[in-house]
Amino acid sequence: MRITLAQTAPKLNRTNLEEIIALVKEYENLSDVIVFPELALNGYILQDKLLEDAWSLDELEVLVQCSVSIDIVVGAAICENKEFKNQALYFSKGKLLSQHTKVHLPNYGMFEEARYFTHGEVFESFFVEYGRISMLVCEDMWHESVHQDLIKENPDYIYVLVASPARGFEEEGLVIEKKWYAILEKVAQECKAEVIFVNRVGFEDGLGFWGGSAIINNDGKIVHKLNKFEQEIVTFEL
Repeated sequence: MRITLAQTAPKLNRTNLEEIIALVKEYENLSDVIVFPELALNGYILQDKLLEDAWSLDELEVLVQCSVSIDIVVGAAICENKEFKNQALYFSKGKLLSQHTKVHLPNYGMFEEARYFTHGEVFESFFVEYGRISMLVCEDMWHESVHQDLIKENPDYIYVLVASPARGFEEEGLVIEKKWYAILEKVAQECKAEVIFVNRVGFEDGLGFWGGSAIINNDGKIVHKLNKFEQEIVTFEL
């Protein structure tokens, strides 16, 4: 399987869709799956802009059509039944196969997600031609109960869509980076699954996102990793 990690720097507006479509078309004959970060279609610090910029699924029909040639995994703010949800979407073979609504919404320090989004309830898995898939969004991965849910689901691949700001600068690196990789490696080992971690880069309202997107094999070893703080789109063979 050829998988493309799209470590992008989403803007706080709707032009992200145009850029994502352009990347999908660029890689549709070079890759089997392309993966974008959390809220890649919207930008992260939406706050009240969510009322104007959240997407309905009908507006994303273009991604359904694009997925005929390549599977697309993307994060978006979705409005359903007058509720706003932070979701990971999986498009494949001309269909929207799965929507995972972020269950654990951070609401401390710099984070205000619980103020704006409705949380999800469950962690599920689904099948594509490459195997069994589970999807998580950022904070979901930090809860031990979620790890137990994943073990029960027994996925072959776990997609983790993330918007993680850089925190804890030390001489030897970022504290948040070390914590993230430790969790990802642990889950990969527990589930015997390949973990695909895609974190955004760029700046919003003084927050800098660190990137470092990675693929962790089912032995818990990082086999591919992108640079920190740089927008990169790279394809790997699994």
